[in-house]
Amino acid sequence: MIKETASAVHGFANFLLTINGLTEKSVLCVLSFPSGVSASRWGCAPRCATVRGDMLQGKAAGAVPSSAPVPDGGNAHARASAPARAPAPARAPAPARAPAPIRRPGSDQRRPARRRVRLAGPLALTAIIAVAGLLAVLLTRPAATARGHGETLANRAVSPGGVGSSAVARAAAAAWVRQQVSRSAVVSCDPAMCLALQAGGFPRSSLLTLTPAAADPLGSTVIIATAAVRNQLGQRLASVYAPVVIASFGSGAARVDIRAYAADSAAAYRAALAADVAGRQAAGRRLLGNPNVAASPAARRDLAAGRADSRLLITLAALAAGRDVRIVAFTGADPGADALLPARYAELAVPPGTASAGAYLRSVLAFLQARRAPLLAARTRVTGAGAASVLRIGFWAPAPLGLLGKRAPA
Repeated sequence: MIKETASAVHGFANFLLTINGLTEKSVLCVLSFPSGVSASRWGCAPRCATVRGDMLQGKAAGAVPSSAPVPDGGNAHARASAPARAPAPARAPAPARAPAPIRRPGSDQRRPARRRVRLAGPLALTAIIAVAGLLAVLLTRPAATARGHGETLANRAVSPGGVGSSAVARAAAAAWVRQQVSRSAVVSCDPAMCLALQAGGFPRSSLLTLTPAAADPLGSTVIIATAAVRNQLGQRLASVYAPVVIASFGSGAARVDIRAYAADSAAAYRAALAADVAGRQAAGRRLLGNPNVAASPAARRDLAAGRADSRLLITLAALAAGRDVRIVAFTGADPGADALLPARYAELAVPPGTASAGAYLRSVLAFLQARRAPLLAARTRVTGAGAASVLRIGFWAPAPLGLLGKRAPA
């Protein structure tokens, strides 16, 4: 880019020297380098284009003899000095061009020629200044623009709250909602987030758009708390509507929180969550005492601590009533979720000594698919083959509270 610009400047300087050779009188320098740029940087000395002073005044020097009459619109100084002016000595023609034709006084072509010269002077000066100014802009603007653009992109990439990080956080939050939240749930979001969810296949009927004119998320299942929603709801977001974060993406002003809506009040939701943890711990201990249930050390710790979703606990207890159950792990911890929220996924393995792994898995899958909400699994997936097969079971977010108080695992 620098070489191309220097070439353009050098070519333009040669053009100006050509004008200087034609006019033969130096009265104006129009080419200048931008501030902070020296001529040595470009490999050439600064050159100035010049035009004749009498051309700028609208008179062609040497084209008309001193005795020639001057029209009324001519130069006043030329009219006053013409009678006393001695004839200029004949000038030898330049080797590279033919001598100019002699104009006779009173010639029909003389007045149009003088008019053309009169117009050419100001036009040439205007064109020279315009081109020089344009070159000065081109020398300074592209480099500054490129540097500024690069710095802006870098800042956005690393600065919390930048446009780039905000877009990443919003995209991650939208993807999580599409994958982890039921299509029948009511999701409150700002207009841009609602459009992103709808574009990703989330039904429009399940979206509640929050605007300054309609900022009440009443009846929601989850609230996507972007910066716009936080500004609209203020402190009421956590103290009234949604006290618990079930997933979070990004940081700073770009952070996007997925919050569980509190149907009654924030205080009532917190109390129900604490009671749910106690119920999950009790149900987990009962499962550990079931002779049909085998669990890995990590799974046993999660069961005892109440870190398994109540829907998983009820489902596993029902499965263990008629068959052996082997729990490998509880997974699916959501990013940035409240510490009291449970894991919504479980991995089951084929119990040792099973005659047919395929028949066992088909039996378990048929049982899971026959369940009804809220105990109907959102996802089931089998990986591996034969005795090494693993069945993954998952439920929608957010985890409902109080299920274990309504029905205990058998």
